[in-house]
Amino acid sequence: MGRIAARLQRWTLRRRLVVVVVALVAVVAVGMGAVSALALRSSLMDQVDSRLVAANERAATAPARFNPDSAGDGSGQTGDGSGQGDDWRPSPGNSQPGQSTGTVNVYAPDGATDVRADYIDDSGTLRELTDSQVSALLAVPTDGRPHPVDLGGDLGAYRAISSTTTTGATAVTALPTSSITETVTRFVVVEVVIGVLAVLATVVVGLLLVRRELRPLDRVAATATRVSRLPLDRGEVVLAERVPERDTDPSTEVGQVGAALNELLGHVQEALTARHESESQVRHFVADASHELRTPLASIRGYAELVRRSPEVLPDGAVTALSRIESEASRMTALVEDMLLLARLDAGRPLESEPVDLAVLAIDAVGDAHVAGADHTWRLDLPELDEDDEGPLVVGDEHRLRQVFANLLANARVHTPAGTTVTVGVRNVGESVQVSVADDGPGIPDELRDRLFQRFTRGDSSRTRGTGSTGLGLAIVAAVVGAHRGTITAGNGPAGGTVFTLTLPAA
Repeated sequence: MGRIAARLQRWTLRRRLVVVVVALVAVVAVGMGAVSALALRSSLMDQVDSRLVAANERAATAPARFNPDSAGDGSGQTGDGSGQGDDWRPSPGNSQPGQSTGTVNVYAPDGATDVRADYIDDSGTLRELTDSQVSALLAVPTDGRPHPVDLGGDLGAYRAISSTTTTGATAVTALPTSSITETVTRFVVVEVVIGVLAVLATVVVGLLLVRRELRPLDRVAATATRVSRLPLDRGEVVLAERVPERDTDPSTEVGQVGAALNELLGHVQEALTARHESESQVRHFVADASHELRTPLASIRGYAELVRRSPEVLPDGAVTALSRIESEASRMTALVEDMLLLARLDAGRPLESEPVDLAVLAIDAVGDAHVAGADHTWRLDLPELDEDDEGPLVVGDEHRLRQVFANLLANARVHTPAGTTVTVGVRNVGESVQVSVADDGPGIPDELRDRLFQRFTRGDSSRTRGTGSTGLGLAIVAAVVGAHRGTITAGNGPAGGTVFTLTLPAA
């Protein structure tokens, strides 16, 4: 039952409404058919009982008028080859006019053994009853009320009534109910056919009506779907989508949903506008602050170097302090430059647009990495190209793309142990150029995987101040790649380690 309920819950509203309507029509049809069939059977049974009471009254009063000596006269009821002997005499009830075909009568004089029992067959001929049939009829209570009785053989089900005549004899009369059964059966068959047709018509009409009535809800859902596909995560967002006015009538349930969705979209638009204004202010502040900090940082580094190169002999502690000042000033300058670059990228500053051969950038980046990380093994994986083949060209800003390669290789150098092999691959894949930077180091910690490209993301064990990491390198990579309409993913390699995959549109 739980599995069936779960499956029903996954049905669409349209299907559930149609099923409910069809089920209601089916229940009503079955109920009306059952009530009609029972009412028809009761009415027909009352008619048979009325005829039965009248026939029994005629049979009960017949002995007073019945002349037994005339039973064998020219009435044609005896000695006619019907199977009875010449000494057989018909019952008084069937020996008088007014009895219909199928009427059964039993006449049993009080204390006498001369029981006469017969019935009128379809041809109007009197037929004698068997002993078992007579016994079944004499077993009917003598209370003047109809009772069901089964006579078996060719007769079947009957309604019988037993009464006592003025002479003390028992008169039993019975009428068949086969006509009632046949009539009710035909009625039920007709009702079933009509009910099936009604259910099929309800399915067709229900689908059409429900589909028409749910069109406003479909339009509301379409509006919500279009809004869900809008890029809402960054930049200025304009939510122009709204539910049509005809679907916002508060007097209907769908209109209430449409009006609520429009109100929600209005609030979201206000929130996104406020967020964009706040981000713009922060972005401008970061850009302005970074720009302004570059000058004093350059001065700090210059004065520190000037003092360190002074001809005067300085104490060893002062020389060490000046070296630290220069080092921290350089580190802070790099941080300021990274923040300024991110602020410019967030502001949507246009990049240079020129053909760039990524294979050349990969070769230069690996050469620089050899110098900076001699304790690592650096490899290139470039495809062999014929003279007519085009290289892995993209259209973009060469300076920023060089920074992408530099940041990825610096990330591999800083966060992997000595002896790690780093492989840089560049190849054309369809209408894109794919760049991969793979290493066989320890891999990406699970806790960093989801926020690897967020700003100021550092690992506790590897991204320390000693490494010089600002936590902005991969964020810059993601921002530059996004500005070039590309994608970047990070994951573990098939044999361990880390693989960064960069995809850019080919030129």
